[in-house]
Amino acid sequence: MAVLLAIALLTAAVVTVLWWPVTNGLTGKDLVSARLEALRVGLSVGLGGGGLFALYLAWRRQRSTEADLDNRERALAHQLQVAEATERDAEARRITDLYTKAVEQLGSDKAPVRLGGLYALERLAQDNPGQRQTIVNVWCAYLRMPFTPPEKLLPGPDADEKVLLEHRERVQEREVRLTAQRLLVDHLRTGPDEDRPVSTYWADIDVDLTGAALVDFRFDRCQVRNASFQHAVFAGLTVFSEATFTGDARFISATFADPAEFVMTTFGGYAFFTSVTFAGRAHFSWVTFTSSASFDEAAFTGDTTFDQVKFDELTEFRGAAFTGPATFRDCSFTERPDRPDFRSVTFTHGIPSEVEQYHRTPDEAELDDIYGV
Repeated sequence: MAVLLAIALLTAAVVTVLWWPVTNGLTGKDLVSARLEALRVGLSVGLGGGGLFALYLAWRRQRSTEADLDNRERALAHQLQVAEATERDAEARRITDLYTKAVEQLGSDKAPVRLGGLYALERLAQDNPGQRQTIVNVWCAYLRMPFTPPEKLLPGPDADEKVLLEHRERVQEREVRLTAQRLLVDHLRTGPDEDRPVSTYWADIDVDLTGAALVDFRFDRCQVRNASFQHAVFAGLTVFSEATFTGDARFISATFADPAEFVMTTFGGYAFFTSVTFAGRAHFSWVTFTSSASFDEAAFTGDTTFDQVKFDELTEFRGAAFTGPATFRDCSFTERPDRPDFRSVTFTHGIPSEVEQYHRTPDEAELDDIYGV
């Protein structure tokens, strides 16, 4: 209201100034024309002032509207952040509850309940990629727990009830462990095309089965990062064919009670087979060792084949014992100065011609050490 009054006063002042002082001395038509012009100028000033005030009011309304919208957007963004945080917390609690319940099932004394826990963990990991390594760690921890396989021969009809119950529990536990092995392997296989892995493949997984008792373990066509099978005991046919280890693979002091297949396996990191015992056939054909490979003090009891194996880095068999037939046909050894190390290796059925030039008896090996060969 004050602004309108100011504009009216300004208009009146302009008209007054132009009406009297400016027209002083004029008469007749000139006076009429001058005063009309003064009136027109005054009205123009008034209208201009009103227009400026209207523009100012429009600008203020626009600023107020924009500020209001900005406040609303901020409030909405805050509400969305709160909602998202609440949803994340709820999801985290849900995952924690599912995980806790599944792990509790694994501790049950009933085999069907333990099986349910394994499958619950699988569903949890499949739907939540961030939980996959944790679930794999739980499965591996379960397989690392002590286990005595059931006897191959069934207890007789007159066996004690306690013996029958113990045998039945071992059989059921073996089925649970076989399921854990299968679930683990199923999610470490990329599928037929490595460039387009199947949706069930879990990438960049580490496996720790140190000291585990594994039965009929089939790790073929799996791809993992780092893997530890140190001191593990493999019973039944063990298959690592076409598996890929992108990191280190540790089999130190592992025992293979039955045949072991490592056909077309790729070791991208260090491969440690130190002090491994192969009680049955050991088949390493078409294997690629991209980094160093150590078979020091390994014991090969059955037929052993290292045919067409590619050793790209330092290769060590020092102190290994081959009590069964062994072949190294068409192997490719690194041209490093330290050469493949076959010092103090025992070949009961004769030294294969392919490694004869690298072989050293204990006395020769001692001389090599003295002279730094």
